[in-house]
Formats: sequence, structure tokens, C-alpha cells
Amino acid sequence: MDKGSICVTGGTGYLGSWIIKRLLDDGYYVNTTIRSHAGSKKDVSYLTNLPGASDKLKIFDADLTKPETFEAAIKGCIGVFHVAHPMDIGSKDSIEVVSEKSIKGSLGVLQACVDSKTVKKVVYTSSVSAVLFSGKKHNGVLDEESWSDVDYIRNDIKLGAWYHISKTLTEKAVLEFGEKEGLDVVTVHPSFIHGPFLGSRCPHSVRDVMAMIFGDTDKYAMLLRAPFVHVDDVASAHIHLFEDPNAKGRYICSKTEVPIEELYKLLSTKYPEYKIPSIGLLKSDDAMFPSVSSKKLLGTGFEFKYGVEEMFDDAIECCKRNNIL
Repeated sequence: MDKGSICVTGGTGYLGSWIIKRLLDDGYYVNTTIRSHAGSKKDVSYLTNLPGASDKLKIFDADLTKPETFEAAIKGCIGVFHVAHPMDIGSKDSIEVVSEKSIKGSLGVLQACVDSKTVKKVVYTSSVSAVLFSGKKHNGVLDEESWSDVDYIRNDIKLGAWYHISKTLTEKAVLEFGEKEGLDVVTVHPSFIHGPFLGSRCPHSVRDVMAMIFGDTDKYAMLLRAPFVHVDDVASAHIHLFEDPNAKGRYICSKTEVPIEELYKLLSTKYPEYKIPSIGLLKSDDAMFPSVSSKKLLGTGFEFKYGVEEMFDDAIECCKRNNIL
């Protein structure tokens, strides 16, 4: 069944590639954008080998620094999933430069949606980073009313500040543009995305969540009471919100939160072969950030399929298959 064409930006990324897989499974045609590097071709075989890809997937070159390059991929589409985000980890660019690149590129994508005359809805992939860092002391649970405070991040959050700030500012710009132009824009806020991956490289978010398995004790602090969600659930949530005519605004997408003590017990019991380093004196009560709620998403009728055990089982199996573990 032909459901029409969807454009997915950032198709070679962890989430972007999985959304493409799900869309093809669900009967959509997909146009995706990738950023090619001069002199080197990206291996996109993990996309072109997906079931249905030979007939229903088209790949376009596009770059957020040149927003006009997205026009061809968006032309004729009924929806756009804007997943691409500047991810030059290790880049010398300042937070301001990364944020400007992300905002300018995203607004260019949205303008192309307006110009297309065919795009009915845009689903923008934000992050819980745009919710968590309000700078206020919270004992309760945060929902979509909470916005991260850019000044607080700049002054108090060292790890990943460029990402948290650029995601927050870009989401605000995207929602404002949609309001002003009459474009239907929904934003999704995944927590730590975990589970299997399509390419041969282990994505950063999976590597971070698997710190115990890989023995990366320097990353234990971020797992004190971490929120997780399976990549397949995040992809399904994007499609669900696109198809739901009543979906409006922001949606947190996080399945579960696991205290570090429980995570250590689960993984060391289930995977003793990895000889997981001790968590020492770390306690989940020392977690720096508040909890988040997916109540609004669940209220639309969406259901999460995967728990934390399946996330780790799927990720570990995928790492083994790719000789990463």
C-alpha cells in the first residue's frame, strides 16, 4: 500500500536510519538526505539493503550549512522527519556557531516544507536535553512544559553543553516558525536511545549507555538514574505522531528510568562474562537531573514495546554481530 513519501533528514544516523527502516516496513516511500564528504563516499549499504529500499528509498546529498540543498528531497513529500543535527563531536566550533548552523539549517528545511505545498506535517527530533536543564531544584517529574535554561547550561553543565544548548534553541526556533507560517510542527524528545543499530559502528548514545559492559567507569556518573528508550520505540513514536491528526506541540519519549544499583545488578547477573567494574560509592540518589514523564505521548494511544532488558539484549547482540564486543 502506497502511503505517500516522507523525507527523513540525517538518514545515516542511528535514529534516522531506524526511522527509514520503520517507514519502509509501514508502506511509505522515503527520501532521505545524507551529508557526503569531499573525496569520500559514505557506505550506505545498510540503508539500500533494507527490505523495500530498492523500490521505495531515494538518497539525496544535503548539508545543513546549505539549507537549499534539502529542497529536492522534500519536493512532493507529505511529511518531513527532521532528524539531522550538527554532530561534529570534537569540532573546534563554538556553541554559538553550532547553534546558528543548526537553527539556520532547520529553518531552511522548514521553509522548503512550506514551499513544497505538499508537506502536511513536520516531526522534529529534539531531545530531553531541551527539557532537563531548567536550573531549578525538582523533586517531582518534568513534563513538556519545562524548557532548559541556556544560561544555566552555559555556566553549570560542562558535559555536552554545545548539544544541550543547540537542541534547545533549535527546537524553540522550529516551533516559532511553525506557528508563524501555519506549518504543523510536532517535536519529539527521546531520552538515551538504546538498542540495535543498522550500521557497523556503535552509536555514541549506545556506547554511553553500555558504559558498564565496555568498562567505561568515567561515564558511570551519567547513569546514576538514567532514562532509556528503545530505538524502535522512538522511530514508532515519530510515525505515530505524524499519523495522529490531533498531535500538537512537544512529546517526551522515554520508556523507563533505572537506578544505577539496579542496572549494575541486572547486567552483572545477566552478563557475567563482561566482568563489569564496581559502581563503588555511586548512588542513584545523587543523580543530577530530575525525572521525565511520557504521559502526554501515552495519552495519544502510543504504547512502548520494549523494556530495559530488551534494550541491552538487542544492543549487545548487535555489537557481537559487528565484532565490537
